[in-house]
Amino acid sequence: MLDKQEEMLELIEKINKANYEYYVLDAPTMSDKEWDRLYYRLVDLEKETGIVLPSSPTNKVGGNPLDKFEKVVHERRLMSLEKAQSFEELFDWLDRNRKLAHFKEEFSVEHKFDGLSLALTYENGHLTVGATRGNGEVGENVTEQVKTIRTVPLNIKYTGKVIVQGEGIMKLSELAKYNRTHDEKLKNARNAAAGAIRNLDPKQTKERNLDFFAYNINYIDGKSFKTQAEEHQFLIDNGFLVDPLFEVVDSIDRVKELIEKVDKEKKTYDFLIDGMVLKLNNIADREELGDTLKFPRGMVAYKFEAQELTSLLKDVVWQVSRSGKLTPVAILEPVDIAGVTVQRATLNNYSEIVKKGIKIGARVFVRRSNEVIPEIMGLAEDQEGSREVERPTVCPCCHTPLVWEDVFTICPNHFGCPKQIIERLSFFSSRQAMDILSLSTKTIEKLYELYKINCYSDLYKLSREQLAALDAFKDKKIDGVLQALERSKNVELSRFIFALGIENVGIKTAKQLAKHYKNYENFAKCTVEELVELPDISYVIATGIVKFLNDPANQEEIKRLFEVGVNIISEAETNGASDGFFAGKKVVLTGSLSSMTRAEAGKIIEELGGQTSESVSKNTDYVIVGDNPGSKLAKANSLGVKVLSEEEFLKIKNNFNIL
Repeated sequence: MLDKQEEMLELIEKINKANYEYYVLDAPTMSDKEWDRLYYRLVDLEKETGIVLPSSPTNKVGGNPLDKFEKVVHERRLMSLEKAQSFEELFDWLDRNRKLAHFKEEFSVEHKFDGLSLALTYENGHLTVGATRGNGEVGENVTEQVKTIRTVPLNIKYTGKVIVQGEGIMKLSELAKYNRTHDEKLKNARNAAAGAIRNLDPKQTKERNLDFFAYNINYIDGKSFKTQAEEHQFLIDNGFLVDPLFEVVDSIDRVKELIEKVDKEKKTYDFLIDGMVLKLNNIADREELGDTLKFPRGMVAYKFEAQELTSLLKDVVWQVSRSGKLTPVAILEPVDIAGVTVQRATLNNYSEIVKKGIKIGARVFVRRSNEVIPEIMGLAEDQEGSREVERPTVCPCCHTPLVWEDVFTICPNHFGCPKQIIERLSFFSSRQAMDILSLSTKTIEKLYELYKINCYSDLYKLSREQLAALDAFKDKKIDGVLQALERSKNVELSRFIFALGIENVGIKTAKQLAKHYKNYENFAKCTVEELVELPDISYVIATGIVKFLNDPANQEEIKRLFEVGVNIISEAETNGASDGFFAGKKVVLTGSLSSMTRAEAGKIIEELGGQTSESVSKNTDYVIVGDNPGSKLAKANSLGVKVLSEEEFLKIKNNFNIL
C-alpha cells in the first residue's frame, strides 16, 4: 500500500506541474498522450487503494451536486474599493491621502477583472475552503466548484494558513468554445463565470473551463510582506495564475499613461476587465492611512467608461432567421455606451423576457462589453403605462402559425416563408460559404420578388435576361454575377458543408468535418455515433447534422446542386489553408491595425492556414504588430518569435490573393 501511495504522490507532482506549465505559464512541456497516461494511471491507483489525496488532480472533475450553499464567515472582511471614474477623481484620491499622511508615491498597477470575487483558504499547504465575497463579511461556500477551476492550485508550497483573494473568470475564447458545443448559449463571460461558480452541480462548473487570477493576500499566518510586489511574487512562487500586466511605477503620471494604454488595448484581451486597480506599493504606508467604513484608503479602482446604462424600451420586434427561429430585438431610446450609440439590443428568447421582467415602456439596463452585441440585462424601473411583451402567435413575415420548441419560437414554413428563404440564399452566397459576392441581399430579395427563387440550385439557373430585368443591372454587372456563379461551382468540401446552413455548424466545424470525411459521399452517410467522437461536436450538434442530411427535401436540393454543376474539389487544390503562408502556424495579433479590424485580420490568418492566439509563448510562430503593441511585442522579442509589421502582413495577404 505504501509503495502505491508513493507512486500516487509522484504522479500527482508530475501532473500538477504539467497543468501549471500548460494553464498558468502557457508553456507546455508534456504531450497530451503522456499526460493521459499519467492521469489514468493515477485514477487506477485511486480505485485500487480507495484513497484520493487532497492534492490529486482527479478532485477537479467535480463531485456530487450540492443541496444548497453553506455560509462562510470570512476571517477578515473583504473590502470593496473606492472608485475613480476620471483622472480628476484619481488625482483627488491621491490629494486626500497626501493630507492624511506622508508616504512613498510608488504604486502597483494591475487589471480590474470583471468576474466573480473569490477567497481561497489554504492550510498545511492544501485548499480547504473556497468562498464567494458575498457582503464582505459572509460569503457562500463554493469549495467543490472552485476545485474544478483549472488554474486553482489544490496544494501550494506555503504550509501556514493563508487566504488568497482573486477573481473567477471565463476567458472569451472559452465562452466562444462553449457556445459552439452547447445548445443553450451563454451571453457574456462575466455572467457565465458567476453562474458556473454559483451552480450547485460542480460538474457544470467544470464544463465552463474557468480560470482564477490571484491578486491579493487577505490573511497570512507566520509571514509578512513589505510591498505589494512581494505579495505578487509570493502568489507566483506558490503556483497561482496572476495578472500578466502587474507593474510597479514611481509616479501618478506613469499610472495615467498605463491606464490610457490599457483602455486602448482592452478590446484585444481574452478576458473582460472594467478598469484598473491602483495600490500604494508599500504596505506599511497603506496601513498608516487606514480604512474608511467601506474602503481601504491606500487602494483605488479606476473604472473605464460605463459599459452598462439604462434606457427606455420603446418596442420589441421579432426577427426571422434562416432556420425559422424568431429572435426578439429591443428597440431602445438611443443611449451612448462607451462612445457607441445603442438603439437596438438582443433579448435572446421569450423565456428570457419573462425571466428578466422586461416591459415595453419601462426603463431597462443595457450592457455592452468588449464589442459584443448590446444586450438587455434586466428591468431597471417600471413606469406608468408600461405593458407586458406579448409572445407572437403568427410569423411576422408569412403569417404562418408559430410553434414552440423548448425556449424557441419557430416559424415552421421553412420553404414558404420569404424571410427564411432570402436569409438562407444570402448566407449560401456569402464569402465563407460559396463566395458569390456579386449577389447582395438586396439583389436576392429582388430575385425572389420577381421569380420566386427559393432554393440554392435556382441561383445557378439564372439567365442573362432575368438579371437584365433588375434595376441598374447593365452588361458589366450581369457578367460579374454570371462569372461569380460559374466560379463558385468548384468549391471545397468545407465551404460546401458550411454553405448548406446546418444549424450550429460554423466554418471551423465544417473544416473539421471535411478533414475527417474527405468527400461529400462519406459525409452524407455520417452517424451520430461517429460525429460525437470528433472534438467539439456535441450530441445536439451531431443529431442536427444527421437530421439535416436525412431530410428528403434537403437530399433532393443537394442532388439538384450537383446536377447544375456544383463540383466538390479537394481542399489542397485551392490557395487556402493547406498551403497558405501561415499553414500550421500559431499567430498572435497585437496593437491597432490601420487597414482592417483585428477580426478581419484573424479571418485572413485562418484563410492562410494559421491559428490565432491571444497570448505569446514559445509555441508562437508569428506576432503581427500594429500601433501601440504593448507587452506582447516585448515578450515576442525576448522569446525570439518572428515579428511582422502590418505592411509585411498586407504583402503576404496580397501575394495569396486574399480579398
